[in-house]
Amino acid sequence: MKNNIKVERAKKDMTQEDLAKEIGVSRQTIISIESGKYVPSTILALKIALYFKLSVEEIFILETND
Repeated sequence: MKNNIKVERAKKDMTQEDLAKEIGVSRQTIISIESGKYVPSTILALKIALYFKLSVEEIFILETND
């Protein structure tokens, strides 16, 4: 699953640590999500989307193997 977290963080001039503190996770979690190594839970995806005032679909892009 791809995501636009890094882009959205850049718009707000935020570090991974800043975002992690805002949504209550570790910096390592943000690193893993951004790199595609970890797919967040629905609740975490919603928290991230709400923080950026975007829909989940605007942050996370589901890749299909069509």
